[in-house]
Amino acid sequence: MTLIFTLASLAVPLPRIGVEFRLDRAQLILLSAAYGLTFAGLLLFGGRLADRFGGRRVLTAGLLVFAAASALAPLTPGYETLLAARFGQGVGAALVAPAAMAVLRSLFPEPGAYSGAMATWGGLSVLGATAGNLLSGVIAAATSWRGTFAVPVAVAVAALLLAPRLLPRTAPARDRGSRSLDLPGALLATTGITLASLGLVLTDAHPWGSAPVLVPLLAGLVLLAAFGAVERRTADPLLPPDFLRDRRRGLGLAAIGLTASGMASVFVLLSLSFQQQRGWDELRTSAAFVPFALALLGAGRLAGPLIGRYGPGRVTAAGLGAAAAGLGLLAATGFAASVPYAYGLLPGLLLLPAGGALSFAAAAVLATEGVPAHRAGLAGGVLNTAMELGPTVIFAALLTLGGDAVSLGAAAALFTALAAASSRLR
Repeated sequence: MTLIFTLASLAVPLPRIGVEFRLDRAQLILLSAAYGLTFAGLLLFGGRLADRFGGRRVLTAGLLVFAAASALAPLTPGYETLLAARFGQGVGAALVAPAAMAVLRSLFPEPGAYSGAMATWGGLSVLGATAGNLLSGVIAAATSWRGTFAVPVAVAVAALLLAPRLLPRTAPARDRGSRSLDLPGALLATTGITLASLGLVLTDAHPWGSAPVLVPLLAGLVLLAAFGAVERRTADPLLPPDFLRDRRRGLGLAAIGLTASGMASVFVLLSLSFQQQRGWDELRTSAAFVPFALALLGAGRLAGPLIGRYGPGRVTAAGLGAAAAGLGLLAATGFAASVPYAYGLLPGLLLLPAGGALSFAAAAVLATEGVPAHRAGLAGGVLNTAMELGPTVIFAALLTLGGDAVSLGAAAALFTALAAASSRLR
């Protein structure tokens, strides 16, 4: 939850940072995306490290990196240092996320209990993004944007202190010690995902045909194609091709990426609209999302029992359908300054998170069910990669369609199509 909190924590105070450091739009976009670029790029390798060396060891190493980078960020004297700190946070998070899922697998070895834990994890992930947007605005208004980094520092330090007492030792299994780390695959995947994501992120500030977009995007795609070729010929690949062939897992990963994209799109676009079109300050912008957070909490509590009764496929479909309705309402009413908040925005801000919490929790179960213990880190890396790439790839593609309302309307259509596909699963 804290990792996603940190990812979203700069969304509201970003304009203030831009004024203080005199940043242009491209610099602001890169600063916002830096954490996610290294996070997404290194997740597969982080999962391999967790599977080979044990979840607890990699979790501790990741927490140390994450805490150090988070402590550096508020002390930064300028843009370059803050950018480096955000990249560092992403590196630490890429180790923590899959390692935490490997530890979770050891804590809940029974399939039913593990599925329940993954449903809870899915709900906490979307809640973390919401909390990041809400609390960052409150903290920035009360202190400064630098104060928003106090939360990840405090949580990381607390986790480091408590981990030896609460978490089991997850030593590598006997057959893992001889496994290679697939360094060529790791290098190609990390560099390819990072460069391709960077190119997509920069489409918001540069035309698609410009060098800042095309050079990293095409280089990233070439490297990812090379990664696929290398993995087919490697005896012990970083991402085994058979892992993604399962239809249920594929739909689960698609739902995770799409849900993450829809939630992130709404936060970014509405936060800008509230401050730039309606003239709201950071505190009022954060307050506008309080009902959003409450709907997330309520739906998250219902997700586990609903999945147990109706199955993850049907709950994923229902959640995606409700989220699609919320996105459609926000596309119709969210960007007109004259539309009152209470009946113009609030219905969409309740439907989207309620559906998103259900779809995210159920899709997390779909994406990880049947995964053996020795691949728990891999599952965590793939799942979190989908969650990180969704907002980058899908959001960037949607922005090219036209205005903000058109982007959310197109997202609603994608949600509806995936809901129809998921409804066939149990």
